[in-house]
Amino acid sequence: MKVVIKVSVHSQKCRSKAMQIAVGASGVESATLKGDDKDQIEVIGDGIDAAKLTKLLRKKFGYAILESVSAAASDDEGGDKKEPNENESNVEVVSWPSCHATVPPYYYDVHYVVRDSNNSCSVM
Repeated sequence: MKVVIKVSVHSQKCRSKAMQIAVGASGVESATLKGDDKDQIEVIGDGIDAAKLTKLLRKKFGYAILESVSAAASDDEGGDKKEPNENESNVEVVSWPSCHATVPPYYYDVHYVVRDSNNSCSVM
């Protein structure tokens, strides 16, 4: 997996710290600085949690954005290609539409007080 993260770094000390954070993440095999201003970190490895790595960099530098996540190009593109088996059937995934349940509105009881202006029957 290849992950490219853009980080706001202005000095060599910040770049070094960003590289330490990137290499310290689990699953990272290599990390390099890319871009014109050396503000992009390209991380290559297996099982990298790109969101977690971006969050760690954002916590330290204030600005880190996940540019791209892609499969890493392997050097061994020789004869290890897997041919599709004719016996395997294509399984169609059935997805149900999401249902958003809402809370019913609250109904207020309305009480009317009726005052009769005719005071013919009053208790003393």
